[in-house]
Amino acid sequence: MEETNNSNNVENTNDVEIITEEEVDDLEDVTVLMEGQKKKRRRKTSLVWPHFEMISPGPDKKPRCKCKRCGLVYLVPGNYGTGNLKRHLETCVRRDTRDVGQLLLSKNGGAVSKFEPDKFRELLVAAIVMHELPFRFVEYTAIRAIFAYLCPEATMITRNTARADLIKMHRREKEKIKFMLKDAPSRISLTSDLWTSVITDGYMCSTAHFIDRNWVLQKRVLNFCYMPPPHNGVSLSEKMYNLLCEWEIENKVSQLSIRKALVCNGDFFHLRCCAHILNLIVQDGLKEIDIAIQKIRESVKYVKGSQVRKQKFLESVNQMSLDGKRGLRQDVPTRWNSTFLMIENALYYKRAFCHLELTDSNYKNCPTVDEWSKVEKIDKFLAVFYDATCAFSGTKYPTANLYFPSVFMIYLTLRQQMENEDEYMRRMAVQMLAKFEKYWLDFNVLLAIAVTLDPRYKLQFVDFCYKKLYGYSGSPAYLNVREKLFSLYLEYASNAPTTSAATRKRGGQVVHEFDSFEIDEESAHSQKNLLELYLDEPRVDRRANLDILSFWKANQFRFPEIASMARDVLSVPISTVASESTFSVGGRVIDQFRSSLRPNTVEALVCTRDWLYGEKELAQMKLDELVEDVMNLDFNKESMDDNRGHSQD
Repeated sequence: MEETNNSNNVENTNDVEIITEEEVDDLEDVTVLMEGQKKKRRRKTSLVWPHFEMISPGPDKKPRCKCKRCGLVYLVPGNYGTGNLKRHLETCVRRDTRDVGQLLLSKNGGAVSKFEPDKFRELLVAAIVMHELPFRFVEYTAIRAIFAYLCPEATMITRNTARADLIKMHRREKEKIKFMLKDAPSRISLTSDLWTSVITDGYMCSTAHFIDRNWVLQKRVLNFCYMPPPHNGVSLSEKMYNLLCEWEIENKVSQLSIRKALVCNGDFFHLRCCAHILNLIVQDGLKEIDIAIQKIRESVKYVKGSQVRKQKFLESVNQMSLDGKRGLRQDVPTRWNSTFLMIENALYYKRAFCHLELTDSNYKNCPTVDEWSKVEKIDKFLAVFYDATCAFSGTKYPTANLYFPSVFMIYLTLRQQMENEDEYMRRMAVQMLAKFEKYWLDFNVLLAIAVTLDPRYKLQFVDFCYKKLYGYSGSPAYLNVREKLFSLYLEYASNAPTTSAATRKRGGQVVHEFDSFEIDEESAHSQKNLLELYLDEPRVDRRANLDILSFWKANQFRFPEIASMARDVLSVPISTVASESTFSVGGRVIDQFRSSLRPNTVEALVCTRDWLYGEKELAQMKLDELVEDVMNLDFNKESMDDNRGHSQD
């Protein structure tokens, strides 16, 4: 970490440096003066210049440059090369933690002009982390032969050295993440969950979610640590607090706690994993599978049973002018999302199945017309839950504002299906509604507040939803949300920075007299606070493709207190998808061949992978894979979840 201030850096650059042969090629701004010509300067070609910008000269008239990341000022190198700027980039506290990862991911492989042993070892460890390679990879005979051929100067390392280098890299990157967390202007929300490895060791994963100064939602895995039994509330809370103290963020994690008190008596402090609850609700409803779904399942099995049947089905698809590339999907009975996708694809090929029934006498499981009609109703019913699961499974966009509309649609759909004439649909809705009301009868107030911070909805949407559910406007539930919203705003407004007494004094006597100018009672009474002004403004078109963080970034100076509130509320995650994705990585790190890894090595592998490549992996990961992580949740943990939640903020 850079210990000196800006002035010290400027002074240090006045010292005479010894130019090494390696730095001769980096000489910049060399003055070329020929007879009869003006001074010319060589174009800056060093790789360090994209990271620095020129600033105004100081009192000594010497040119200076400033680091674009941390703002430290240096004298512009003249005849002494750019060695000091290079050394600063290596130790800059705001260096991107993904620099090493991007070097591996770059198209040109990060080609360099000279061999650097330290960089070589760093890239080796980064490759082990990225591709989940065993440490003995560095001892493979063929790999060593390749390295020796490419660079005879390369010094081969052992597996123990690679492990030690990994621990050093983890510690170094951890300090950078720690600085990033301290620098975050918003409060930090956490998701946490437990996972059991193949050797039955318990691990706890904690992930931080926050919005940075550029209004970008960030996610970082903080810990993937060994968690010995017992796994009760006291042990988990003690472990979590110790981890927060280790990261030095214990004062930033108490979501929406201001100073010593929790807002609204702690109503906003804890939140269950919405995706997990949604899974439990649908699983209860699909315990009894209708005969129509059974026929579709058997139909898909029949088509996939042999190449001859597949060919016959494709002929039927072509006869009906359908797209054969979409394909059929076989479901896994214990995962309702796969059943939904199977039904959706089967409905697309409905006419092909009917045609196959006429051309293939061995095909006996084609649903009847009435059964196809029932399948369409089931598909439409489950689509509401599938869309909500996809919305809850987002990790790189705010999900808090998406909670209330999704849960409202689920509740409304269940209540409507209670009056369905079909006995199967009605029985399924009854079972699902009972589970829904167990967890979500009282809509989470914090997440109801989040939708009011969406300019497409505001408070009018909350009132509209409760009116659709209860039949009248201004329900007690709506009034409760409104009261908590204004209470939360007043706490933020009361803690907003105010103008100092010295500043007010500099304003002069005339301004002071203006401040005390008498305003008539009617005008004073009509004044509104910023929250009321925001709510009174016309709503944005609901169908607009709005980036809510960009909206608040653009309006943070118009509504500073509300923007600060939005920065904290919108970063609250509503599911533990981030932890579930990390468990998938953990399952590949601790497999049957590497089950003896030490817990600190496992944590270094998992966390460093997230810090270096997490953003790249999320960009490449398909939505179906994220949803699949949610579907892999252990449904037997429901009783445990009653004692400890899955998501906390």
